[in-house]
Amino acid sequence: MSSNENPIQIGVCGWGDHDLYPPGTQAKEKLAIYAGHFPVVEVDSTFYAIAPVERMERWVDDTPESFRFVVKAYRELTGHGRLEKAPVRPWQELVENMLASLAPMRRADKLEAVLFQFPPWYDCSQKHVKYIRRVREAFRDVPVAVEFRNQSWFRPEFRDKTLQFLEQEKCIHVICDEPQAGEGSVPLVLATTHPAQALVRFHGRNVAGWNNTGQPNWRDVRYAYRYSEAELEEWVSHVRQLEQQVRRVTLLFNNNSQGDAVDSAKMMMRLLDIEFEGLAPRQLDIF
Repeated sequence: MSSNENPIQIGVCGWGDHDLYPPGTQAKEKLAIYAGHFPVVEVDSTFYAIAPVERMERWVDDTPESFRFVVKAYRELTGHGRLEKAPVRPWQELVENMLASLAPMRRADKLEAVLFQFPPWYDCSQKHVKYIRRVREAFRDVPVAVEFRNQSWFRPEFRDKTLQFLEQEKCIHVICDEPQAGEGSVPLVLATTHPAQALVRFHGRNVAGWNNTGQPNWRDVRYAYRYSEAELEEWVSHVRQLEQQVRRVTLLFNNNSQGDAVDSAKMMMRLLDIEFEGLAPRQLDIF
């Protein structure tokens, strides 16, 4: 690990909608400003559409050498199905398009992981295990992180087998801080399955809003949560534990429905007493 890489990375999910930018900042300018605050970001737009290579190249160019991206896998590769009006493409074509999209980040050594977030109905079953193996083979040269949203993977009879499976397939187990809201949520499983990386995603703890899928704004409600200092203080010992097991720990905050993710991330930095190396230069105000 070079001197300007951070053994603990903290960032947020997406960079467009946070309270980091001066009024009037254009969308194309935001990533460069974001990279002055955090060393890593999750790219969530790739869940809805595979990004063109030119866009990925621009993001690479807009960030410092040590900056890292966690890229969400396209939804048709994670069992979420095809969006209305999206073109019908064979599975192998989707894989090839996704790999081509990732190429600029891989060349620049800025791809931290590809996040395969499986849906709440994706239970622990033979067909789903088989599919994850298929994904791993298709993306064999890429760091693959797996996030489950179905409790069955971590029931007592399956928990150890799930972790062993991820370890055998050289997948990164995504550790989740999220509401405990029934079958469509997973418990905190503080376990690593890959020596290179631990990835933690903070979704908030809004139990009431987590499963309220009948409302038109349920996605906004689901991630509406402001972590208290006491709640994040619990994570200091967890992060120190993970730090002993892997080369790098990445913490990503997804509690941004009401703009709380940046504040949570910066509070976590303070609690861990972290100052990041290799950030982009901050724009200084004259007055």
